[in-house]
Amino acid sequence: MPAFTAPDGTTLAYHVAGDGPPLVCLPGGPMQDSVYLGELGGLTAHRTLIRLDLRGTGRSAVPEDAASYRCDRQVEDVETLREELGLERMDLLGHSAGANLAILYAARHPDRVGRLVLVTPSVFAVGLDITAEVRLETARLRRGEPWFAPAYASLEAITAGRAADGDWAAVAPFWYGRWDERARAFRAAEEKQRNGDAAARYASDGAFDPGATRTALAAFPSSVLVLAGEHDVAAPARVMKEYAGLFPRAETVVQSGVGHFPWLDDPGPFVSTIREFLVC
Repeated sequence: MPAFTAPDGTTLAYHVAGDGPPLVCLPGGPMQDSVYLGELGGLTAHRTLIRLDLRGTGRSAVPEDAASYRCDRQVEDVETLREELGLERMDLLGHSAGANLAILYAARHPDRVGRLVLVTPSVFAVGLDITAEVRLETARLRRGEPWFAPAYASLEAITAGRAADGDWAAVAPFWYGRWDERARAFRAAEEKQRNGDAAARYASDGAFDPGATRTALAAFPSSVLVLAGEHDVAAPARVMKEYAGLFPRAETVVQSGVGHFPWLDDPGPFVSTIREFLVC
């Protein structure tokens, strides 16, 4: 298992799979083992995926300073990985909460990013607002599903700030294009893959300065792809289009019929979209 030493002495592991030019991949969760990204639906047939296990997750070591789990403090982990790989510039992909780290890296090291792919990204780093009604509007696209009524009631409770025990588990079907056995197994694995203590510190006070980040991104020179899922209540398509507008050279693709994990729901269009973006 290849590994390198972060600036604070923590040993960080990464995984290499596939053929073609490298694509560095940052996992979400937050602070989830990068194993859940897998081969990103078969993208390994076209790119060499380099999945970083963030500190305290997967094969990476637990840092001595737990405060180093804060997102902005992990930016130099990504830069050290770039140096380890010997890349002058790297194509970079961030999924969900991992997009926050990718964005902070791009803002701090814009000259080191070739192309930037943000898959169903979290918006904390850029300070966009996702209203309850936008989430509920997206959820109502699934009203024909057999599980819809109880899941929607729980989502209403969560967005209204009155979540009860069991509501977060009840809304799980909204995260997937199909709530089948594969999706259930994928969901169940998350509990074992996430570092809960690290996740609690990831977005702690001081992690994000949305104003400064948005100013930096307004001058970001590289091409950006924001890939949204039509049915994703976590990163609704309407807000993803707003996200793309923060960059001078960005495009939004809304993948039909998928949720928060588009490579799992419908890998063919997912792989085609990213492949075309990276080679154009």
